[in-house]
Amino acid sequence: MSLKNVRDDIDSIMARDPAARSRLEVVLCYPGFQAVLAHRVAHWFWRHDWLLAGRFVSHLGRVLTGIEIHPGARIGRRLFIDHGMGVVIGQTAEIGDDVTLYQGVTLGGTALHQGKRHPTLEDDVIVGAGAKILGGFTVGKGARVGSNAVVLAAVPPGVTMVGIPARAVGARPTQPKPDAFLPYGTPCDDIPDPVARALGGLLEEVTSLRARVAELEARPADASARDFAVIEGDGDGRMAAT
Repeated sequence: MSLKNVRDDIDSIMARDPAARSRLEVVLCYPGFQAVLAHRVAHWFWRHDWLLAGRFVSHLGRVLTGIEIHPGARIGRRLFIDHGMGVVIGQTAEIGDDVTLYQGVTLGGTALHQGKRHPTLEDDVIVGAGAKILGGFTVGKGARVGSNAVVLAAVPPGVTMVGIPARAVGARPTQPKPDAFLPYGTPCDDIPDPVARALGGLLEEVTSLRARVAELEARPADASARDFAVIEGDGDGRMAAT
């Protein structure tokens, strides 16, 4: 860990959070920055086989910030954990550069073996509040995971994932500024609303039925007589079509 990396972390928060008014405020009041700083120290201990020291520093970071990062996790440069409360990052998780995580995010595992069981997030990934990414797969560069989504399989680069279980809803749109930051990773202009889509389909069906009813009501009165007639049967009052 170098002072340059610390400055880069602070500058990245200033660039991505309009509420940040000064670098001193980031250092003193941003739990995401403090948690990442504690992790850098804990990870140094972990890599040098001071495992208990690493776990203890990690525990202190969790107590102080509400963010739990295992000291074995590998974190790249300029990670921004916004708000942060309830974030959990597992032991074999790997995070690239310029990644953004919001509160309640879990990078977890679904297996009990000692190998790779937590996800890898490549550069520029954005994970919305409450999202869960579970398993030892890769989330590709520039991908976005919507709030409260549950991702259980690999995500291609640049794709937006929403829902439970998460599904792709489209590739990342071309921005006026390609590196423009997208808060929470789910801009409303490119995420289809499933409720609105269902209601739209119902409205189309109702419109079609109304047109059909109007057509039937507009028929001449004698049309029904030509279509159907009552005939005398063998006395039991049955009706038949002509």
